[in-house]
This record gives sequence, structure tokens and C-alpha cells, in this order.
Amino acid sequence: MTAWLTERRPPWVVIAGHDDPWPAAATAELRARGGEVFRLDGRHLNDPAAVFAAFADALSFPGYFGRNWDALVDCLHDRHVHSGGVRGTAVRIDHADALLGADFLGLFVSVLCQAAWQANLRLDADGLPQDLPARALHFLLLLDDTPPAAFAPAVASGTDVRVALDAGRLTATLSGDDWPTPADPPCLERRR
Repeated sequence: MTAWLTERRPPWVVIAGHDDPWPAAATAELRARGGEVFRLDGRHLNDPAAVFAAFADALSFPGYFGRNWDALVDCLHDRHVHSGGVRGTAVRIDHADALLGADFLGLFVSVLCQAAWQANLRLDADGLPQDLPARALHFLLLLDDTPPAAFAPAVASGTDVRVALDAGRLTATLSGDDWPTPADPPCLERRR
């Protein structure tokens, strides 16, 4: 999973401990390849309105952002598509422990997975191919004290979300016929 943030393949969301060395190495690799990392504070994402406001502010969403879950998927995808020369994007949510008790956690992770699925596979909301540049989009939730496995039941409650434990990290991706993934999605070109 070392270079995963630079690749256009699942998992779309990874939940890890803040002391796990992998997120720092992966975000450094993404930046070294021309990518960008946005940071949010999970302690301020206590309800959907706060989630929408934080994402809109951090990622400079356009004024037409509808501040609902569907609009979040659309704006993450649209922003990602129109990000110029950026070669990949990761959204890092620090102190994500605060989200564990949120009744919207499963939906939130499902929405993040949907946005990443569309952006990474260059698909529109209907799953149709788009003629767009290939760029990776992924999400990291970093925990202070909670073990990642504690998030599994809530995250798995999201629509079509499949979770797995990988090296102590909880991963989330989409499952089912509505969310096909190519058998061997292409990786981003390495910087020369």
C-alpha cells in the first residue's frame, strides 16, 4: 500500500492511527509527484452542515455547492477534474476519532468512496466514461486513540461500502454491480 495515494485504484478511504508511518510516507510521495493534500479536523465535523462547510472552505468549492451529500460528491469530483496540473489529491482528516459516534459516518464514507470512484475511474455520476485527465483522489482518516477496527461496523453501514483490515488499517471501497472497478486500473505516470 506504499504508493497507493498516487494510484487510481481502491481502497478509496483508509482509516489509520496517527502514529502509523504509512500516511506520512504516502502523502510525501503524493506531493513529490505533483499532488496535493488537504487537511481537515475531524473534531469540527460534528454534523453534516459542518462537514459541508469544512470541505467547501478547505477545497475552495464554487458558490453553487448545494451543501448536501450529492453536491459533495459532485464538487469533489468536479474540483478534482478541474485541478489543472495537479497529479493527485488526498483529503486527510486528522482527529477523526470524533466521527465514530456520528450517525452519518457510514453515509459520509460512502459519499467519499463515490467521489473517489468517479474521479479515479474518470466516470460521471451515471458510471459513463469521461474524456478527462487521469488523477488519483483518496481520503485518509487519521485517529488519535481509537483503533481503526472500531470504525468497521459504522463505516460498513454506508451504502455499498465494503471494509477490510489491511496491516492494521481499515480500508473502505464500494462493492456491488453498480460500482465496477477495472481488474488492473492504470497507475499515474512516475515523474521523470
